[in-house]
Amino acid sequence: MRSVEEQVVAAHRAFYDAVETADFDLMSSLWADDPGVSCVHPAAHPLYGTEKVLRSWAVLMAQIDYIQFFLTDIEVTTFPSSDDPQTALVVCTENILSEGESIESFTGGSAVCSSVLVRDGGQWRFWSRHASPVAVVEPGDEAEA
Repeated sequence: MRSVEEQVVAAHRAFYDAVETADFDLMSSLWADDPGVSCVHPAAHPLYGTEKVLRSWAVLMAQIDYIQFFLTDIEVTTFPSSDDPQTALVVCTENILSEGESIESFTGGSAVCSSVLVRDGGQWRFWSRHASPVAVVEPGDEAEA
């Protein structure tokens, strides 16, 4: 039997699998169904409610030909910190590789993401997600950062 942290990480990874494969059915299964659900895409206003959040992912996945996520710095916190937590916070860095302007080119970037997952019907589901791009610091600009 997997530990709670392993279950949370598996649900979290399934989210990225859904985006990478444009699997809307998988994406839909990963979110709690509630008007309080929220998502903040980089440089965008918050979206509230499962329907709006899932619609935004459908549109984004339809526009992406290729994307791959390499997750680093994954931190999982569950609470209450008992043997039966009902909420989890996952913070990670998304290192993103996607198709560039031509078929032979790729582009990359990073974002820091915070995701709140809740135990819903025995499954870990997303309640809230917020991604923020990481600023690229050019050589010589370190003193200003």
